[in-house]
Amino acid sequence: MQPEIKKIEDISLLYEISKALNEHFDLKKSLYQVLDILSNTMGMVRGTITILNPFRDEITIEVAHGLTRSAMERGKYRVGEGITGRVIQSGKAVAVPKISEEPLFLDRTASRRNSIEKEVSFICVPIKKSSQVVGALCIDKAFDETYSLEEGKKLLMVVAAMVASHVINLETIRMEKEHLREENRRLREEIKNKYRVTNIIGNSNKMREVFQMISQVSKSNATVLVRGESGTGKELVANSIHYNSLRSKRPFVKVNCAALPANLIESELFGHEQGAFTGAIKQKLGKFEMANKGTIFLDEIGSIDLDVQAKLLRVLQEKEFERVGGHKTITADVRIVAATNKNLEQAVEHETFRGDLYYRLNVFPIYMPPLRERKTDILLLADFFLEKYARENAKEIMRFSTPAIDMMMAYHWPGNVRELENCIERAVLLCEEGVIHSYHLPPTLQTGKESDTLPKRSLEEAVDNLEREMLIDALKNTRGNTTQAAELLKTTTRKFGYKAKKFSIDYKLYR
Repeated sequence: MQPEIKKIEDISLLYEISKALNEHFDLKKSLYQVLDILSNTMGMVRGTITILNPFRDEITIEVAHGLTRSAMERGKYRVGEGITGRVIQSGKAVAVPKISEEPLFLDRTASRRNSIEKEVSFICVPIKKSSQVVGALCIDKAFDETYSLEEGKKLLMVVAAMVASHVINLETIRMEKEHLREENRRLREEIKNKYRVTNIIGNSNKMREVFQMISQVSKSNATVLVRGESGTGKELVANSIHYNSLRSKRPFVKVNCAALPANLIESELFGHEQGAFTGAIKQKLGKFEMANKGTIFLDEIGSIDLDVQAKLLRVLQEKEFERVGGHKTITADVRIVAATNKNLEQAVEHETFRGDLYYRLNVFPIYMPPLRERKTDILLLADFFLEKYARENAKEIMRFSTPAIDMMMAYHWPGNVRELENCIERAVLLCEEGVIHSYHLPPTLQTGKESDTLPKRSLEEAVDNLEREMLIDALKNTRGNTTQAAELLKTTTRKFGYKAKKFSIDYKLYR
C-alpha cells in the first residue's frame, strides 16, 4: 500500500475513533464502538481493553470485541503475568508476529483454541494516566507477512492515548463503586455486630465487675487494655466500649496484630507511599487514618515488634505519624483499645515489650475472667449458643440433659467461651432429637467418673511406689553402694537406709 493512502486511512480511522468517543455519554458504549471501528478498519479479529485494579494487583477485561462474557471473566492477570501483564508492568508496547511461537502468551480467555484463523498476530499497548499505566489495549489480527506490526503498534499507541481519559474515568467509577460496596458491607457488619454491654452474656460477680468498668470507661477517650486468656471475649468488650462511646457513629477499625507478618504490620497500621517498597504501586491509607475520629482495636498487641512499638507510642502520645516511605506528618484523632493474652509485665522484664508503651496502654485495664472462674455463666452461655445454632440449622432442640449439664459444669474449659461455643455447635449438628445428651458433647469433656478412668490406688500408695522405684534404680546404677545411691538421690545415707528398710529393699542383691 502506498504511504500516502496508508496515511489517509490512518487519519480517517483516528477521526472515526474521536467521533465515537465524543458521541456517547456512556463510557463503555464509546469504548465498544472504538473496538468495532478497529475491527472494521484494521482487520482486528478480537480486541480487549483491560484495566488494572491497584488494590488487588489484578488486571481484568473491561471491554471486549469477539469474546464471550465467560471468556472476559476468565481473562484475569496479575501484573507481570503473560504479555498483557508485562505490558502494564513495563509500560512498553509489544507486538507478537505469531502467538503460537510466543511462550509468554497465556490465552487465559481460551478464545483462540478453537478459532478458525490459522495464525494470529497480537499487539498490546499500555493505556497511561501521565506516567502511570492504568490498563492496556490489545488486538488479535490474522497473520499477514505484508502488514507492518511496528506501524500497527504506533497507530494503537495513538488510539490508546485517545481512549485513556475514558478508561481512567471507568477506573475511577469502578473504584468508587467498590469503595461504596465495601463501605456498605462494613456498615452492615457494624449494625449486625452493634454490641451493647447487655449483649455480653454473664451474671457472675466477676462479669458484673466487667460490665461496670465498661460503663465507666465508654464515655471517655481513655486508652483501654483488655486482658484475659484466649477465647474469653476480649473483642466483645472492645465492641461494647466503642458502640457505647461518643465515637459510636465514627469508624471502628479492627487489627489482629498477630495475624500480620512483621514486615507488613507497619504499613497496615500507618499506610505507605507509592514506591516505598517492592509492590507498593499505589499510596495506601493505614488503619489509623481510616479510624480517624473513631476507635481502633489492636488485638494481640503483645505480638508486635519493638520498631513498630516505638511508632505506636508516638501515636499514643502525640497522635501523629508518617506513612512508610513518606515525610509528611499525619495527625489522627483515634481512641485505642488494645487486647492481649500475654503477660506484658514479664515481656517488659525480658525487654520484648517497651515499658513506656506498656504504661501508656495500661491506662484503664479490664480483665476478662476465664470461664472456669465464672461457672455460673456456663449454662447461660450454653443456652444462648444452643438457641443460636438450633435456629441456624433449623433444628428444634429445647434443652440439655442433666448428665450433659453435669459434664459441662465439671469441665475446666481451657479454650473458654470460644471452646464452649464450638462444643455446642458440634452437639447441635450431631443431635437428631429435642434434647442434647452427654454423648453429643466432645469426649474431651468426660471426667474420670464418666469414662471410668479414676485412679485405682491412693495418693500415698502412688508416692510409695515412686520412691521404691527410685531407690532400686539408684542401687542398680551404683552396684549396691548405698552411700553413692544416697548422693545420687540427693539425700542422706541414714534416710536412704530408712526408706530401703521400709520397702524391704536389700542392697546386697544389686552388687
